[in-house]
Amino acid sequence: MPRAYTVKEIFYTLQGEGAQSGTPAVFLRFAGCNLWSGREEDRAEAVCTFCDTDFVGVGPDGGKFSADDLASAVRTRSADAKWVVCTGGEPLLQLDTELIDRLHEKGFSVAIETNGTIAAPKGIDWICVSPKAGADFIQRSGDELKLVFPQEDLLPASLPTDLDFRTYFLQPMDGPDIEKNTEAAIAYCLKHPQWRLSLQTHKLLGLR
Repeated sequence: MPRAYTVKEIFYTLQGEGAQSGTPAVFLRFAGCNLWSGREEDRAEAVCTFCDTDFVGVGPDGGKFSADDLASAVRTRSADAKWVVCTGGEPLLQLDTELIDRLHEKGFSVAIETNGTIAAPKGIDWICVSPKAGADFIQRSGDELKLVFPQEDLLPASLPTDLDFRTYFLQPMDGPDIEKNTEAAIAYCLKHPQWRLSLQTHKLLGLR
């Protein structure tokens, strides 16, 4: 029986964060995460307590899809987009080589935004890992590491020494302390120039 992928939403926008900020892409947001249920009543006890994304269930432009149908649905969001960004929640709970192949057949390069707790399958064209304090750190290589900053128990200096990423970003933690966190991230990048600043430009611009 064909696998069914549970999708929260699919939409076309500009990438707002990291090395590909400003790049047009279709966002494929999978439902579900392994670090938080997504329900507010569970946030305080979650491994990741600061998530700002709704990934619970399916939305009006989500649903349950086969690999072929999902790749087709992603392509309908834009006839010309070169990139699809697989995100969540945690996309690697569902993204597999079959779906990657179907997306490639539709002309997409495939990017993921993952918390790094699951090893990425082969065939992904761009891997962005955003590790979380208290969680396993399995996927230790990729194209960019994007560390939400500050996390008391996961500061840049405490990261594993065997990481292999092309670029390293600090992203100020959103919330009531965003201004203070942004100032701290800027100061850290200035002192440690191997790190670059990542801002959530989609929020600043009011993009989805």
